[in-house]
Amino acid sequence: MLTHFLNNTLMELKNIIKLTNDDIYDIKHAQHEAQFERSATKVECITKFEHNKSILDNEITKLASANPEKKLTELLSEDDFLKLDELKLKLFELKKINKKYAKMVLSVSEFYNSLLEKVIPYEQQGYERVVSYGSNRLEIRV
Repeated sequence: MLTHFLNNTLMELKNIIKLTNDDIYDIKHAQHEAQFERSATKVECITKFEHNKSILDNEITKLASANPEKKLTELLSEDDFLKLDELKLKLFELKKINKKYAKMVLSVSEFYNSLLEKVIPYEQQGYERVVSYGSNRLEIRV
């Protein structure tokens, strides 16, 4: 049972890493529609990962509480213990990839916000942005 949830958790984590790498590729190539279309799939993978990880945590806790005198290395098979190590490494990999992706998203967001601010100037009044129409008023003729 533990092996099954460990395998499922690893599989979902690998899917999330792949999807995030795809997002990085798409943001570099300005393929935003592909990112938006993949969003639901990514949320589904994250939900499955969280569910499987929660069950995995519960199984390991049950195993450890049933045998409190033994170490985790004694309770798990060698294969399961290696998969737990792989899970840990993949989580660190995902953290690094997410950090890179977040920087890219922030940069693109800042670019578009500054571009919008130059096209449509605004003033900050407290916590609200108010469009200011002055001599820089945008005029569109069709």
